[in-house]
Amino acid sequence: MKEKTVFLDRDGVINKYPGDKKYVTSLKKFKFLPKAKKAIALLSKNGFKLFVISNQAGVGKGVYSKRTLDLITKRMLSEVRKSAGRIESVYYCIHRPQQNCSCRKPRAGMLKAAAKQHKLNLKRAFFIGDTIRDVLTAKEAGCKSILVLSGKEKAVNCKNWEVQPDFVFSNLFSAAKYLISQK
Repeated sequence: MKEKTVFLDRDGVINKYPGDKKYVTSLKKFKFLPKAKKAIALLSKNGFKLFVISNQAGVGKGVYSKRTLDLITKRMLSEVRKSAGRIESVYYCIHRPQQNCSCRKPRAGMLKAAAKQHKLNLKRAFFIGDTIRDVLTAKEAGCKSILVLSGKEKAVNCKNWEVQPDFVFSNLFSAAKYLISQK
């Protein structure tokens, strides 16, 4: 693996999934999943460039403010740095679904923007998410998809998935260990 890029969904991958139709609306509600910071540090230490790609429609719906989202992001990045991890950049779609934008997952607009801005080869990248929407996003962008079962999606639903992920792991740490083993 020459160029090593990993895109990470946020809720359900890095932090605790808030529940269907619910949002992480405050610093207090942002809780890292077990070993998530360790996984990010492991990937960083092994030369992976990491990017967060996340729909945050709660801002567009007025459930919480852009300022609150920025504070949560600042805290997340600070905690990741304290754990020896590094996230290159964070991309959010704050639009509501009915706005039909090109950045809202499952569309690949945020990944394409990151690829253009950071000169990344999407065909060599991985997208780690906790929903089938994330798998669809990876496929649309031309990335390999990794579904983690630490958030919304559950393995028991696999017969109903409209698309199969390239890989499935229990959490971000398991996915990270796999990726660093692929030298």
